[in-house]
Amino acid sequence: MAGALPDGEPVPRDGSLPDEATRQVGKNGFAVYVHVPFCASRCGYCDFNTYTASELGGGASRDEYAETVLAELAVAARVIEPGPVDTVFVGGGTPTLLSAGDLGRVLDGIDRTWGLAPGAEVTTEANPESVGPAYLRSLRKAGFTRISLGMQSTAQNVLRVLDRKHTAGRATQAAAEAREAGFEHVNLDLIYGTPGESADDFAGSLRAVIDAGVDHVSAYALIVEDGTRMATRMRRGELPFPSDDVAADRYLAAEQALTAAGFQWYEVSNWARGDDARCRHNLLYWTGADWWGLGPGAHSHVGGVRWWNVKHPTAYAKRLAAGESPGHAREVLTGADRHMEDVMLRVRLRDGIALDRVDAAGAARALAEGLLEPRAYEDGRLVLTLRGRLLADAVIRDVL
Repeated sequence: MAGALPDGEPVPRDGSLPDEATRQVGKNGFAVYVHVPFCASRCGYCDFNTYTASELGGGASRDEYAETVLAELAVAARVIEPGPVDTVFVGGGTPTLLSAGDLGRVLDGIDRTWGLAPGAEVTTEANPESVGPAYLRSLRKAGFTRISLGMQSTAQNVLRVLDRKHTAGRATQAAAEAREAGFEHVNLDLIYGTPGESADDFAGSLRAVIDAGVDHVSAYALIVEDGTRMATRMRRGELPFPSDDVAADRYLAAEQALTAAGFQWYEVSNWARGDDARCRHNLLYWTGADWWGLGPGAHSHVGGVRWWNVKHPTAYAKRLAAGESPGHAREVLTGADRHMEDVMLRVRLRDGIALDRVDAAGAARALAEGLLEPRAYEDGRLVLTLRGRLLADAVIRDVL
């Protein structure tokens, strides 16, 4: 389970927002995130706000969860009128532990409340072992257009260290089933740098995602969070800590293999086959749009106000049953806060950021060190080179 929620100012019981926050909601796009906090088992590296059946105990039910989310949506409808929803993303946890019918009911509720924009992107995450052909067909019929499958690796020894339950070939099989079900876009997630993973293991995972015929790949270095089972094993000496050098080698291998296969990076950790395969939902996050996060622990942002819901599903359900907002706390971002976050996110994008938005001296140093594309720099934009992508966090610190 995730750690404690941050402090902030109280959220009004009715969830209301300052007038200045709601006045221009949706001007830069509007998204809805739905958090499903249930998992069949806990992966050793995971610190997300998720719960297995034994961790939940009584008081929270998967069967009633869709109705609870719809109750929060009713609260949201009284607070904002954003216009049509550009993207919906259902994440977790394992959203596909809910029935396809329940996920469809939530999507239908969003459509009835605010309306889905024509051609809206609608994504769900899924563990490969939690879906099959019939389930995927039902999801597609309900209006889902995109699916993101947690593959992580094709090496069984790596999956074992990560505490993943699917077999090595299940993720690519699920991707094929999703395409056959009519999904327009399919993503496979990879994690690299797991203790015990060899260069050949990762090369095999890359070959598998390329051969799977998906149009999007996300690849992330393993991050070991305090409080996870993996962190405990590392402190005990049962597993070695991740190596930055190994992570850099794996990233370079991913870039080489994916680019050769027709993918193009558009964010430091994300590659797509063409612009239409980019994850539009994440792009809205990264470019300053508004979004409402439904579900326990979900974060939202509207007009410079960010808030987060109570974390536990039982507390979340009780708040809504009493007709109250499930918001735990919120913060009003200053202009400096919003600028900092804009730079942090946009620097990681292939489109980059205008040079007049960043510190000129820091950008000049990054250019001299080979971290920025010279031609883009001449055109007034900061765009990372491949080496710059490896050192993106350092570039961001320098240009802030």
